[in-house]
Amino acid sequence: MRVKASFTSQLDKLFNLYLKELIEWNKKFNLTAVTDPDEIRIRHFEDSLSVLQAIDLKDQKVLDVGAGAGFPGIPLKIVRPNIKLTLIDSTRKKVEFLNHIIKLLKLDHAEAIWGRAEVLGSDPKYKGKFDVVVSRAVAKLPLLIKYCLPFLRPGGVFVAMKQENVEEETKQARNNLKKLKGKIKDLIKIKAGDIPRSLIVIGKI
Repeated sequence: MRVKASFTSQLDKLFNLYLKELIEWNKKFNLTAVTDPDEIRIRHFEDSLSVLQAIDLKDQKVLDVGAGAGFPGIPLKIVRPNIKLTLIDSTRKKVEFLNHIIKLLKLDHAEAIWGRAEVLGSDPKYKGKFDVVVSRAVAKLPLLIKYCLPFLRPGGVFVAMKQENVEEETKQARNNLKKLKGKIKDLIKIKAGDIPRSLIVIGKI
């Protein structure tokens, strides 16, 4: 994980605690299909941090839509503690886990909310309130745009974490981009371990 050497020990401690709790909770609830610790580090932690190759996070208000077990939001918060993080998921048990992790890791300015993106996106409390929205493995891009862009303020950025081949999805998303005042700014191809990943960077006009 690309972090300053002076912080590595503390960050490792937080990631190891996160890993331990994820494995324990996963015995009772279906949080992840990946159960091997080394695989979790690569397929969840390192993959989540790949967002930093698309956007520099400092102190922005960040929303993770469909956060599941906290990816990519929690790893990003660990390495960028000054961001103000909100995570939303429609499964109550996952939100319980997220709030447990937030408390356990003592993550300030972080909260997890139970609800559906299509509902919360029209709530004045959340609509247009975020600088950055991130989402991983939630839906096809046309639908994902409908879920995520309403949360962004003008000038904000949405990073959609997708699999390698996204050309057809981006074509299908053109109408929704136009309706919701979004514009594709960049498409970044990377690998997290052996996982090919496309980061689609969309700006809100």
